[in-house]
Amino acid sequence: MKTHYYLGWFNNFFSENLGRVLQEDITDRKSLAMISSNPSIYEENGATERSWLDQAGIIFDEYHLINYRVQKEEAQTLIQDASVIFLLGGNTIKQNDFLMEYELSDSIKESRAIVMGASAGAINMSAKWLCSKNLGYKVEKSYVYDGIGLDDFSILSHFDLENNMALVQGELSPLSEVINIYASNKDCAVRVKGDKIDIFGNVYLISHSKIQKMDETL
Repeated sequence: MKTHYYLGWFNNFFSENLGRVLQEDITDRKSLAMISSNPSIYEENGATERSWLDQAGIIFDEYHLINYRVQKEEAQTLIQDASVIFLLGGNTIKQNDFLMEYELSDSIKESRAIVMGASAGAINMSAKWLCSKNLGYKVEKSYVYDGIGLDDFSILSHFDLENNMALVQGELSPLSEVINIYASNKDCAVRVKGDKIDIFGNVYLISHSKIQKMDETL
């Protein structure tokens, strides 16, 4: 059964409740493969995201960081052998470019591993996402990127929704006519397990230009 976690950002680790659900889902802990969001900056090591799992008592036998130091073929092997794949937060565009260049999307989709993403990583797990200067990207022209497409929806993750609700709704309305969008701020998660979607924290659904707050189920 496929299990995907689309995370926001957690300043104070996972809550006890979310940590418990992750503990139950992540039973195979042989190997964690982390995919960089800034693969040419080798100082990035996924320490923050890894600390969330450590705090929840989820420890792996092996930890692997996939960036430009890892050859393309080796990266694909690490993905295939991983128990959990974690797309790190950071630079959404650079991570998207890296996924395409290393041809990792198909390997991730075919994997039996649990797939997690935080912030930028969660955005790139989704089917499509909007790159716009109004959503914090340093671009002049808006563009819709293709993500990995683990599930048929879009994600806006780790964005200050509460103070920008009208902006977000207006910016994402055109895309929401084509695909559902789940939008969240910090300390949030959307879990897809099989055909079921679960919600943790303040998550909003934008669909056909209408926005509604989702009920928590985790």
